[in-house]
Amino acid sequence: MSFICLKDLRRIFDNLDKNRDGLLSLEELNWLLSMVGHRYSLEELESSIGKRALDFYEFLILHNSITGTSSSTDVGIGEEVSPTENVAIVEADQDTDLLEAFCVFDLNRDGFISRDELQSVLSRLGMWDERSGKDSAGMISAYDSNRDGQLDFEEFKNMMLFTTSRFVSS
Repeated sequence: MSFICLKDLRRIFDNLDKNRDGLLSLEELNWLLSMVGHRYSLEELESSIGKRALDFYEFLILHNSITGTSSSTDVGIGEEVSPTENVAIVEADQDTDLLEAFCVFDLNRDGFISRDELQSVLSRLGMWDERSGKDSAGMISAYDSNRDGQLDFEEFKNMMLFTTSRFVSS
């Protein structure tokens, strides 16, 4: 499960595509990867991807491979799983995905997301518009249950699960 929807991925792709050719060069892609903590040389990146640029569809495949979960809860094709086991697998994968997302926002690795970290990451991903009137402090306070001015993992998880459930039920 990825908390970034297709529309947001399209916006990220378009913001990264500086020359507007419909392709992400290795340089453009490497900039994004470095912003979220993945450091590669251009040679390593080209070797991993197998080409010098990605179109949007290939970018989606790369995104899914990076955010995909490889854990002990993986189930082989054709394996039978009880409904209870299935719920446990989904919840474990969901927590893993959410923890990975949390780490992207927790820039200083102190275990909390501050309003500055939230705004910084959203800006780098092209998802923050100063003119929109959104306030990162207000976004955090809506889910900050202990009122310390920042989000811990559980508060972040509640925010993400609430946000995704709103989109699913709409």
